[in-house]
Amino acid sequence: MTTGELVIDVHGLNKSFGKKHVVKDFSLQVKRGEIHGFLGPNGSGKTTSIRMLCGLLTPDSGSGTCLGYDVLRETASIKREVGYMTQKFSLWEDLTLRENLDFVARMYGMADRRAAVAGTLETLGLVSRQNQLAGSLSGGWKQRLALAACMLHRPRLLLLDEPTAGVDPKARRDFWEELHRLAGEGLSVLVSTHYMDEAERCHRLAYLAYGNLLAVGTAQEVVEARGLAVYTIVGPDPTAIAARLRGTPGVLQVTPFGNTLHVAGTDAAQLEAALAFLRADRSCKVEPSAATLEDVFISLMPDSPEATQ
Repeated sequence: MTTGELVIDVHGLNKSFGKKHVVKDFSLQVKRGEIHGFLGPNGSGKTTSIRMLCGLLTPDSGSGTCLGYDVLRETASIKREVGYMTQKFSLWEDLTLRENLDFVARMYGMADRRAAVAGTLETLGLVSRQNQLAGSLSGGWKQRLALAACMLHRPRLLLLDEPTAGVDPKARRDFWEELHRLAGEGLSVLVSTHYMDEAERCHRLAYLAYGNLLAVGTAQEVVEARGLAVYTIVGPDPTAIAARLRGTPGVLQVTPFGNTLHVAGTDAAQLEAALAFLRADRSCKVEPSAATLEDVFISLMPDSPEATQ
């Protein structure tokens, strides 16, 4: 597989559970060696989409490939070459780190599993803890062990479902440094996250809300495409100002940040008109600000047909 080749190339995938249409006409392309961020609110269909891509769920309709295998007909082949890390720690807490990895290697039927386990322990810095029970590990070390289990069979693609939830900032940073090292070696990564600082570390992003794919591109492309006008407001009574602004035509969101307010809208002229009373008040300061990924993703939610239901 050459650099730039698509490892994920799917179009129009759909999945329903009963009457609930969870994923709607989902399309996505991910290149080799790319870290692709997958974002969206809880219940948006991220996990279902990931499970369709890694062969754990078969789409109801649509087409495409993952690692060159058909996502409808060759799910068993996909599973063999994908590493999937779930939101919840799913290894055995009453086994040591080495025993956990050895058990996983047995499940994959690896011929030289002892060498594979030893190499993985070394690569992910787990040698000093190899005889420790998994249940006694902190969240950060459990995360590292889970990643080791995903990497044991040397997959070509990692699918990570909110892998850093509940992990401290240093462990999150270390985890992302490891992801970039792996991507530099040609591994492709699709990772779902709720953290905007993590989203900015991805090469490309996809935003899913209520089963609909609403935005795709680099962080900069997604921000620029949304075209938000954003202002920072400083005033003597931020709470009263926020209450007056909310619901005003042109004001999409009002977010407090300490003693300041962050105000955004998609129509610059309307937003400017909404802020006119503040500009006339000498006790208030209104300054333009740069839109952030968080602004964009919050603003996208009302665009979904189910956001108001």
